[in-house]
Amino acid sequence: MILCAGNNETFDFATPIGVGLIDSAINLTRHCLVHKPEFLLFVGSAGSYGEHKINDIIESKTAANIELGFLDKSAYTPIDNVVSAQTENVKDVIVNSSNYITTSERAMEQMRVLGMGIENMEFFTVMRVAQVFGIPAGGVFCITNYCDTNAHRDFIANHGFAKVLLREHLKAKGLIHG
Repeated sequence: MILCAGNNETFDFATPIGVGLIDSAINLTRHCLVHKPEFLLFVGSAGSYGEHKINDIIESKTAANIELGFLDKSAYTPIDNVVSAQTENVKDVIVNSSNYITTSERAMEQMRVLGMGIENMEFFTVMRVAQVFGIPAGGVFCITNYCDTNAHRDFIANHGFAKVLLREHLKAKGLIHG
């Protein structure tokens, strides 16, 4: 089953699950209980922590949930905040998820130092729900912006083309037709 966030990030070949960690968790859990999919593939946009360029296509099976408060040691978490379905011996791009979008070059650099590659609001939810249900999962992302002060402006400017690139990538991989 191919998934997307929703709102302005929808595709005719994907089921929207909601924007952010909470709505996506509720809707995806409900969907998995009713439909019991054989696999989950999340498709969406992402911000780069600096290593990946705008319009790059990134595939990943590893997600993290590191909040900005962790960076300045003003917060901690008792949960396991990294989920991976990576079974191959390859270095995966770690996709960080939060309900907040990083807009600070300092925070962007700190995330990169921690090993985070890109940022997408829903992917941690997808990977965690998949883990709980024992469903193979992964994600395909197109970089729309860097996680800096221009994040929103660049996202708006690049989002439409990113959706085209994602569609073409999935066609080339034989995951969708038409």
